Amino acid sequence: MMIITIPLVITMLITFVLVFLFVKTIDKRLWLTFLVSAVLTPLVYFYAVYPMINIFSNYHHEKYFSSELWQDKPSLRYELSDDMITSEILVGQSKTAIESLLGKHEWLSWDDSNKDYNNNKWNYGLGLEPGAFNTEKGCVELSFKNNKVVDLRIYKEEQKLDAKE
Repeated sequence: MMIITIPLVITMLITFVLVFLFVKTIDKRLWLTFLVSAVLTPLVYFYAVYPMINIFSNYHHEKYFSSELWQDKPSLRYELSDDMITSEILVGQSKTAIESLLGKHEWLSWDDSNKDYNNNKWNYGLGLEPGAFNTEKGCVELSFKNNKVVDLRIYKEEQKLDAKE
């Protein structure tokens, strides 16, 4: 489910005005121009404007967090992460609860002081941020204290390419 945001509404209104002005050059009947513009606006937005926005920016629609989507469709994690962070639904959850919501951690953070992995810092990959020119992989780190999540941190790391010779 897509979250309706102010930038989405503003962009749709701008698209409607532009389509309306274009259709008005074809026919002067105001009611027909309005009707045709109302029908064409979603098509123009989703097939022309939205792809251009995605190519030239990192704008992406946000989705409400869903454990099923998180586990079954990792490609949507970036869109789910904003709601997951702002709603703080993971804060205070136990490790077993997190494992049932997000699945087993993908990797643990390294602790230089102990020269070992830190079992209290779980990491999950979010994938590449939507956009054409993004090369950094988004990640989220969950910090535990007394078996409960106390902090979430999103960070980016450069995408590593496997060099096979």
